[in-house]
Amino acid sequence: MDALIWSGAAISCLGLVGLVLSIIKVNRARKAGLNDEELRAAVQKVLPLNLGSLFLSVIGLMMVIVGIFLG
Repeated sequence: MDALIWSGAAISCLGLVGLVLSIIKVNRARKAGLNDEELRAAVQKVLPLNLGSLFLSVIGLMMVIVGIFLG
């Protein structure tokens, strides 16, 4: 069960990196001085990365919890 816990932790960390990356991309778009429509388009472009990263984080944490319960 140690492999399940550590692989879940790695997947969760990968999701966390993606979340930080999406925050950085949106922050750069905000600081670029874009108008409302361009900023909205930039945020919509980052949205799949954000949702995918959140999904990875949740799946990784679920793997860790299942590994702890089974171990």
